[in-house]
Amino acid sequence: MKFLDQAKIYVRSGDGGDGVTAFRREKYIEFGGPDGGKGGRGGDIIFEAVDNLNTLIDFRYTQHFRARKGGNGAGSDRTGAAAQDVVIQVPIGTQIMDDDRETLLADLDKAGKRIVLCKGGDGGFGNAHYKTSTNRAPRRSDKGWPGEERWVWLRLKLIADVGLVGLPNAGKSTFLSVVSAARPKIADYPFTTLHPQLGVVRLSMTEEFVLADIPGLIEGAHEGHGLGDRFLGHVERCAVLLHLIDGAAGDVVEAWRTIRTELDEYGGGLADKPEIIVLNKADAMTPQQLSGRKRALEKASGSKVMVMSGVARQGVDEVLRALYDVVAAARAERLENAETDDSEA
Repeated sequence: MKFLDQAKIYVRSGDGGDGVTAFRREKYIEFGGPDGGKGGRGGDIIFEAVDNLNTLIDFRYTQHFRARKGGNGAGSDRTGAAAQDVVIQVPIGTQIMDDDRETLLADLDKAGKRIVLCKGGDGGFGNAHYKTSTNRAPRRSDKGWPGEERWVWLRLKLIADVGLVGLPNAGKSTFLSVVSAARPKIADYPFTTLHPQLGVVRLSMTEEFVLADIPGLIEGAHEGHGLGDRFLGHVERCAVLLHLIDGAAGDVVEAWRTIRTELDEYGGGLADKPEIIVLNKADAMTPQQLSGRKRALEKASGSKVMVMSGVARQGVDEVLRALYDVVAAARAERLENAETDDSEA
């Protein structure tokens, strides 16, 4: 299945049904009076987050969504039927943006979360509504209210606990395949990964987290170089970033600075997220090279640097444990904040 994380669609809710002008006509009843009914409500446009989708590819082929008009009123003071709502199912983590691609209309970040984006029009009144003591036979009835319409952008941001960042060929896909059941494409050339990949990492029966691998960044990605930085949105929701650096490639400090610069230029709070720096491919370095490059990287970053080899599975468990500790702390903080909000409400 092809991965698509952005789509532009048109949505329009249904118009309300028309009210009618009608009068009661029955045998042996001399003054029946007005009995025109009201029109039915038009259908709403509703977006719902579901957990069995992980791409917006369906919206490449279906881009227009219209709800039906409500039924017209009828005599005997009968109200028209309300139109069915149109429910558009999207993956969890989908953001709905206005046509300017900047104004956020909704963020569907939980399964089952729903938002009425376009409300259906109300039905028009029939002439029975306008009957008064001084206007016994009104002949006024109203058209239904029009629905709402707009163009919107859908942008998918994957829900993951840990985001993998690094230069191309840093070993991100290999790491993902080693620690999870995901099977990303792995090859010895840059940009093997062309779209984000998710994997579930299980440390024990009760300890697990979701890992997201995005295509590698290069210098100038924020200006569109390489695959650009469009996929960085998929790690905006992560609790921690795992920065993999190819220790065998040479200048590890420059590699680290390149990615940090791109994160700063992108914004979105990525530069402020907790970061665990890992010197990968330890099996391809001599002990002297490993020691020197680790020391240089720690001095430049001001942080502790972990050492690992994804292929040889050396140091992998220590990295996973460090990641889970940060994820668990973030989950506990979110739970505490949610309980505080509920108590204040």
